Amino acid sequence: MSSVWTRSAPALAAVCVAGLITWLLADAQWALTVVCIGLVLLLARHIANLAALEAWLRDPAAKPVPQGSGVWDEVLVGLYRFVRARIKQEEQLSGDLQRFRNAGLALPDGVVLLDVHGHIEWCNPIASQYLGLDEQRDLGQPLVNLVRHPDLAAYLEQGEYAEPLTLRLARGEGRVLSLAIISYGESQKLLLASDITLAEKVETMRRDFVANVSHELKSPLTVVAGFLETLTDGELKLDEARRQGYLNMMREHTGRMQRLVEDLLTLSALEASRGLSDETAVDVAALLAGVRDEALALSAGRHRIELRIEEPLRLLANAQELRSAFGNLVSNAVHYTPAGGDIRLAWGRRGAQAVFSVSDSGPGIEPRHIPRLTERFYRVDHSRSRETGGTGLGLAIVKHVLTRHQAALEIESEPGKGSCFSAVFPARRIRTAAEAAPTAG
Repeated sequence: MSSVWTRSAPALAAVCVAGLITWLLADAQWALTVVCIGLVLLLARHIANLAALEAWLRDPAAKPVPQGSGVWDEVLVGLYRFVRARIKQEEQLSGDLQRFRNAGLALPDGVVLLDVHGHIEWCNPIASQYLGLDEQRDLGQPLVNLVRHPDLAAYLEQGEYAEPLTLRLARGEGRVLSLAIISYGESQKLLLASDITLAEKVETMRRDFVANVSHELKSPLTVVAGFLETLTDGELKLDEARRQGYLNMMREHTGRMQRLVEDLLTLSALEASRGLSDETAVDVAALLAGVRDEALALSAGRHRIELRIEEPLRLLANAQELRSAFGNLVSNAVHYTPAGGDIRLAWGRRGAQAVFSVSDSGPGIEPRHIPRLTERFYRVDHSRSRETGGTGLGLAIVKHVLTRHQAALEIESEPGKGSCFSAVFPARRIRTAAEAAPTAG
């Protein structure tokens, strides 16, 4: 304030000096007139500067701070500096907010900002997708009114956010979300939504897998334990025939458990391995001859088994994995085809691809079962699977092996007319005998 009076003093002094000179040279009336005119001019200048300031204050964003003269110069320069500082601060805050929003947009999880009343202040596109929100229309709306789920309403109401909330949504193909809330500021909240649908499916598969393995092992273990108790009971007298029968049944159930463990180890090895190793140009015709001999031994003369090699193609593959996959397909045909039935093995081309097919005259499979046949422990007929001694893992192994060779499993079946399982390999894995000769050498 003192600076303003200091800057105004010269103008006032000039008016007074002019009046004094006029009084000395003329008379008092003229002196008073000069002083009044000077004061009026000084007041007019102040009024003009005030008017310019008032006009700027009506819309400070549209026009720059006006320039002044005299005392107003210092005042308006100070105001200009203040405005520039505020503009710079706002630009910095705006940049920070934009960077925050860009970070929110880049996050793989949904982000929702909630005010003290649980109203939406901002959300990113992922949150819109997960929770069915509109990024513009739903701003300012209560979240619980838009995502109507009693668990979410109770979670927000309780105010304890140490543990995330698992939310199962009816829409979006049964999506499962993990919602975590972080409090910040004055009772504001940051909601993070993560899609854990796949993790939940994996966990469900793990639980089912453990339950299935336990069930598959429990039955033969119970049988073996019962027979052992019977055989070791000193008070129970058994004739040699019954004793031998019990031992044979124990051997059969022990073999079933052994096959299950071997298949589990095979699956584990296939899943743990990142890629194929020991790839060679496999002589598929020779490999299938061995598979056919094993099938004949397994069939024990109960089936007619035919192998047809249409073209002696070789495959760039892992021989051990290929034998396991083909062996599983053929053994399934033997197990599920009634005595007296036909089993046909064929190897050759289909256009640019190579195909190994196993056809049988078995009971066939209903269409509703076909998409799930390669699931672990999935059985079309549980009682029939028990009789054949299958582990329920054979086709799962086949699928893994073919996938690792960029091949596909095709299944054609009709109830009462048999089935055909085909392993279809891409052209890039085919090797003719001539092409494979240098590798063999």
